[in-house]
Amino acid sequence: MDWSYFFELALGGLTRGSIYAMIALGYTMVYGIIELINFAHGEIYMIGAFTALIVASVLGIYGFPAFAILLIAAAVAVIYCSAYGYTMEKVAYKPLRNAGRLSPLISAIGMSLFLQNYVILAQTSDFLPFPALIPEFDFLEPVAYIFGSSDFVIVIASALCMAGLTLFIKFTKMGKAMRATAQNRKMAMLLGIDADRVISITFIIGSSLAAMGGVLIASHVGQVNFMIGFIAGVKAFTAAVLGGIGSIPGAMLGGLFLGLAESYATGYISSDYEDVFAFTLLVVFLIFRPSGIMGKAPVEKV
Repeated sequence: MDWSYFFELALGGLTRGSIYAMIALGYTMVYGIIELINFAHGEIYMIGAFTALIVASVLGIYGFPAFAILLIAAAVAVIYCSAYGYTMEKVAYKPLRNAGRLSPLISAIGMSLFLQNYVILAQTSDFLPFPALIPEFDFLEPVAYIFGSSDFVIVIASALCMAGLTLFIKFTKMGKAMRATAQNRKMAMLLGIDADRVISITFIIGSSLAAMGGVLIASHVGQVNFMIGFIAGVKAFTAAVLGGIGSIPGAMLGGLFLGLAESYATGYISSDYEDVFAFTLLVVFLIFRPSGIMGKAPVEKV
């Protein structure tokens, strides 16, 4: 067995899985609070990448250092996409809060299509080059051929975001309010928790993570397009389901699991069936473990 190739695939899967996990966190947080699959979440990821491209293009004219451009572009993308997430929740989801389960789902699909076409009209339908903003780190030179600087930054940034979110949910007052709202929204409201504010902040946090993922993967791949959000969104949703939709640790684990599974399957079988592997895995889990790796079977409420 070629162990160097095995570890090369593992590192590639770790990078891919880190991005899936970051986006999946937004899916699972929203579902945990209001039981909605936000299918427009992938488009927030795409808008984050386009926003960073615009900011990077402007700053590049004035000769800013590459890594400074990356940090500024990421910060602007996070703020911009947070505003998108907040507005989307108020416009497309809040009016349907008490409607049947199908109505918010249709609204989410409609928002996804709207944002795709909005970017086509406002920007372009073509692939655009994204500048390489992540510098080459000297300490990674011995393994740069399998794990470059962009891979390292993606994994570290994802780990920090996940750790920060976990601490926020566990120890802050708003995090406790989120957990209470997820368990029983009506009871939380009776106890004085502003559920609308909790839901809005949940969308803001999820959109921020998606924007960060969009910036990092665009810098890693070197191009952006209006369709990148759809593919990444569907894969991240798959990761959230694999880990256990509604579970934050599950979203992280599901993203890494999916990334590694795709990497090994494409490396040892064929890259032509990359999406087939992912969705076959999803079908298998839905059949044999529908609650996911860390999800819990639903308890009937009386």
